[in-house]
Amino acid sequence: MAEQQSGAGCCGASRKSAGAGPGAAYLDAARAVAPAPEAEQAALLNALVPIPGGIFEMGARRSRFPADLDSPRRKVRVAPFLISATAVTTSEYARFAAATGYRTVAEQEGWSYVFHLLLPDPTAWPQHPPGLPWWRRVNGACWSAPEGPGSTFAGREDHPAVHIAWYDAVAYCTWAGLRLPSEAQWERAARGGLAKRKFPWGDEMMPNGARAMNTFQGRFPHHADAGATWTGSLPVGSFAPNGYGLYNMTGNVWEWTNDSFGPLPEPVRLPPRDPARDPLAAEPAAPRVQRGGSYLCHDSYCDRYHVHSRTRNDPESSTGNLGFRVAG
Repeated sequence: MAEQQSGAGCCGASRKSAGAGPGAAYLDAARAVAPAPEAEQAALLNALVPIPGGIFEMGARRSRFPADLDSPRRKVRVAPFLISATAVTTSEYARFAAATGYRTVAEQEGWSYVFHLLLPDPTAWPQHPPGLPWWRRVNGACWSAPEGPGSTFAGREDHPAVHIAWYDAVAYCTWAGLRLPSEAQWERAARGGLAKRKFPWGDEMMPNGARAMNTFQGRFPHHADAGATWTGSLPVGSFAPNGYGLYNMTGNVWEWTNDSFGPLPEPVRLPPRDPARDPLAAEPAAPRVQRGGSYLCHDSYCDRYHVHSRTRNDPESSTGNLGFRVAG
């Protein structure tokens, strides 16, 4: 078995080092959520986008961040599946929370991590993880108050729900009758039918000189450009969709997958030369894989905004650039 790595990658902040509650209890609570009525579950399922099965090359030829374990490329076979066209929105998460009374890990523990430039006064929240001064521990920050006290998701109903721990995403899936995509499914979907490309649309970060995803505009992490159109998240339908009709598969917010972090899984192959079939790594309580990059990715620091990019965080962790999409 591959060696497990714990904690967050450079793009996130782990709650575990700050004394998070017991993960087993969070998982039990997530799985105990009452399901939505059958008609509502059927509607949620019918809204998903079909992704064709087949063989594709997963990962990168060469990794800029070897610890991410996203190279070398390998052939993977996936069966046909369904996935949401966008990340789960704040309004969708609000409907789930109202129906179930579920409280996220951030709500239960009373705080989450917020990017300092999104705070009216970062000095009011001086606590941060070691070596990550741009992540501030803000009391009261959660999906419904993304920047903490005085903030609201009003006007951002169509933005991705953030401050979502992996356990919180599992809870939503339990209610919806859906699931998180596997890492292989996520990458298959993100590529949009293109092979050996860096982005869902090709190899140029800014095709025809135009922005095609939401990444950091400025000098990370201290200054946003004076002319920056945005700093945080954008609506989930921003920019053009990929070849499968999926939006923001790179940039905007990191998305949880069902896989635990480690080398891309290689199950037993039958026959020996057959590509790995629907791989999934699921070590209990291990750090979970996040995909897609976020509004904080920047080529000067963390260019994990490619379709093959991966990072990790502990399943109880939440940050203001972390959400999810669902699969069926």
